[in-house]
Amino acid sequence: MAKKTFARGLLSKILAGSRNVSFDEFRLLVEGFGFRLSRVRGSHPVFTHPKVKELVNLQNVKGQVMELVERYSLTLEDER
Repeated sequence: MAKKTFARGLLSKILAGSRNVSFDEFRLLVEGFGFRLSRVRGSHPVFTHPKVKELVNLQNVKGQVMELVERYSLTLEDER
C-alpha cells in the first residue's frame, strides 16, 4: 500500500509541474501505471504495457510516459 500511496503522491507532484524526480522514483510511477520491465538495452530499461503499442525507454524520451498515460487513459493500478 505504501508503494501505491507514493506513486499517487509522485504523480501529483509531476502534474503540478515539478521536474525534481529521481530515476528510481519515476520508475516506481511507471510500474504503478502497469508498465513492466521488458528488457535492458545497455543502461536503458525498456518497459511495455499490454494496452500500449509503444515501448518506453525511460532514459531517452523525455515526457513519453505521461503522453502515453494521457493517450491511453491509463490509471494507477490501485484505481482500477
